[in-house]
Amino acid sequence: MGYWGYFVVGRGERPLAELDALAGARGMTLRTSAPGGWQIWEYPSGDGGIGNMNDLAGQTGAPALFGYVMDSACVVVEAAAPESGAWTTCLARAATAGYLGAGTGGGEQEGVEREGLTLEDYFLEPRDAADRAVEWAAEAGHTVSAEALVEVLTAEPGPGTVAENLFFRLLDRLGVVPL
Repeated sequence: MGYWGYFVVGRGERPLAELDALAGARGMTLRTSAPGGWQIWEYPSGDGGIGNMNDLAGQTGAPALFGYVMDSACVVVEAAAPESGAWTTCLARAATAGYLGAGTGGGEQEGVEREGLTLEDYFLEPRDAADRAVEWAAEAGHTVSAEALVEVLTAEPGPGTVAENLFFRLLDRLGVVPL
């Protein structure tokens, strides 16, 4: 069984765990900090209710990002910034579709025709997410490559690796925390 839980990414002078926006996540631990006031907090939990990422961006006046890891197989990414707004995507799209019981937009998955919602009904497609991520990063003061972001957003974890690696690669591409 892999990891289930959140990574909370934001920038502020105070510890993010002390902010009202994250009141639902008592017991978070600081995983790392980076230049420019960036902080990455971890909250192991299979339950929701961590807080509101839009409120966190508003309270800090800076871009914020949540990564919800599901069984180390995939990551749901929610991001917000005071000016450019909120957006949601995922990493390891095939695994995410499996956890949500959604198709991948290709019609058939594992030889079975799926009816109902597709992954694209829940999340931005990789190219659209990359464009929004470029805006998010610009608001954070970073110039980033949309192509480098698409590469991460379309990647799948390799054998013996975990989806958390994709999440930290995304943070590196966003200019938040270098690998």
